[in-house]
Amino acid sequence: MKKDSAFKVSLTAMFAAIICAGCFIRIPVGAVPVVIQNVLCILTGTILGGFFGCAPTALFLAAGLLGLPVYSGGTGGPAVWLGPTGGFLPGYFAGALAAGLIAGKPQLARTLQNTAAQTAQPHSPVSEHVEGSRCPGIIRVTLSLIAGMIIVYIPGTIRFAQWALASSKVPADRSAFSFTMASCVLPYIPGDIIKTAAAVPVALAVRKVLARYLNSGIKK
Repeated sequence: MKKDSAFKVSLTAMFAAIICAGCFIRIPVGAVPVVIQNVLCILTGTILGGFFGCAPTALFLAAGLLGLPVYSGGTGGPAVWLGPTGGFLPGYFAGALAAGLIAGKPQLARTLQNTAAQTAQPHSPVSEHVEGSRCPGIIRVTLSLIAGMIIVYIPGTIRFAQWALASSKVPADRSAFSFTMASCVLPYIPGDIIKTAAAVPVALAVRKVLARYLNSGIKK
């Protein structure tokens, strides 16, 4: 039990460090920069699965809130949360949580071998092996990544719209909704599709490996 807890703590720290390292990859485009930290948070949630999936994102957000320069562009502190893109930060957590719950914990799949022998000897043991493609499968992993990426936008666009209205950034001939969609949603959809597609095989491969360790208590 202690080894399992230590392993989970190590995983949390490792994935949080990966997310933090993503702060150096930032492409300034319009009001909202292109980053990879969004997909890293969702990918982490999908890989680890369940409530545990959002732990690294929570650690990353807490580190930045305390002032460590781990947010996009090497920024940190409460001021980032209050800025025009601050709403995307809680979106990272909500998206990672949703992705983890949809994907679920990586599981060991059980298969029957030598059916004839099993029939002849009904009490012989059942063999088990890891099937990464079935835990939970490409469809479920893809859905978790897509759902997580979409959820990131919800608090992000709400905060951006509030900032735009308060700062009088919305043109007189446009609504806050259309301005927000044009500024921080529509231009980024193609890039997010590419990032999500690239994350699917990564999630499947890593889940296959982690299934052996996160289910170490299961008899093999």
